[in-house]
Amino acid sequence: MPPETARRRLGLFADLTPLRHSPAYRRLWLGTLLSSVGAQLTTVAVGLQVYDLSGSSFSVGLVGLFALVPLVVFGLYGGSVSDAFDRRKVLLVSSGGLFVTALCFAAQAWAGLNQVWLLYGLVAVQNGFWAVNSPARMAILPRLLPKEMLPAANALSTLGNSVGMTLGPLLAGFSVSHLGFGGTYFSEVLLLGVALTTLVALPAMPPLGEVRRSGLASVLEGLNYLRTRPNVRMTFLVDLVAMIFGMPRVLFPALGAVVIGGGATTVGVLSAGIATGAVLAGVLSGPLGRVRRQGLAVLVAIVAWGASIVGFGVVVGLSSGPDAGGGAHWLLWPAFGLLVLSGVADSVSGIFRSTILQTATPDHMRGRLQGVFVVVVAGGPRLGDLAVGSAADLTSESVAAIAGGLTCIALVVFLGLRNPRFARYDAHSPEA
Repeated sequence: MPPETARRRLGLFADLTPLRHSPAYRRLWLGTLLSSVGAQLTTVAVGLQVYDLSGSSFSVGLVGLFALVPLVVFGLYGGSVSDAFDRRKVLLVSSGGLFVTALCFAAQAWAGLNQVWLLYGLVAVQNGFWAVNSPARMAILPRLLPKEMLPAANALSTLGNSVGMTLGPLLAGFSVSHLGFGGTYFSEVLLLGVALTTLVALPAMPPLGEVRRSGLASVLEGLNYLRTRPNVRMTFLVDLVAMIFGMPRVLFPALGAVVIGGGATTVGVLSAGIATGAVLAGVLSGPLGRVRRQGLAVLVAIVAWGASIVGFGVVVGLSSGPDAGGGAHWLLWPAFGLLVLSGVADSVSGIFRSTILQTATPDHMRGRLQGVFVVVVAGGPRLGDLAVGSAADLTSESVAAIAGGLTCIALVVFLGLRNPRFARYDAHSPEA
């Protein structure tokens, strides 16, 4: 094989340079992977437990609403905390809170309390801690790595999260079926315990430049800065559109119960579909580091996401219900394949949105803007759970997915036409 051919082939795969360059980034990446597996175990288990207790996709959708309020409040506040304090300490304290909350999830299941309101409350607490944790974790990256390595690092971080999001749902489907809800929740406790040890070894990350006291004034300063940065603002707007109208995960419990069949196993397979696509995109992310028109790449990727969700809705609508023996209908696998394609598109969008935010934002603002990023990335799907779950109760799971995907495509095209500067964004000359 000619050397240049080998180089081109190797260039298809994820660039591991950030992992070799920075031991601190390597530890952070491992902790993020373990936390992601644990978080997905709990997310799937909560949806299944709420559906088991209520029998309603709307009730499952309400999980998203109870997660949204702490995500918004503590995401914005957590970003200001990350700019005002040592980011390593912020990570350790918030990760400890997540660990205790995971213990509470396991305890309520083992005690047989069977209260939907208690699950909603624990979800709110969990997301409050996560909303503080995530901005600090993301804002650390530009302090650990040079700017030219950030696309590769974001691809690797996305790959780690995606592996967790793939393994987590698959393990959750098996675990709930064989160990029950308590054993599934306790698995997160074990994973978070190991993840905490990776954070202890991180170097100190005190704030740089002018330090503003965390609080409302600091949050407002960050939001005012965002108001003057149209390209960064667009990364948030297009992701909100994709997640509010096109995220189908709230439909999975009903699909597993009555539409496709297969129960918890089907829910695990479908939940892993988007993450499997994200893993595939991460593994083959080598060429992404050479993309200059990163804004245009975001727009194209989100249109592809919407088209995949439309196809998913069509496939779901063709299902005639569970097989005669109670197993899943064979259309589970085409549905899974379309979710894989949607995961590829979502991962590409996320890599470039993160890179634009990190390179176009100064360090002293990075925590606050990452806080807004957390609100959008995590809050959007929660709103989507409520919107798509409500649409499914009023119509059907198939109609909700098709309508959501088409709406996503239309709105993203509209935003792209309204903001042509975003499509012209050049990675060689970052402009917020």
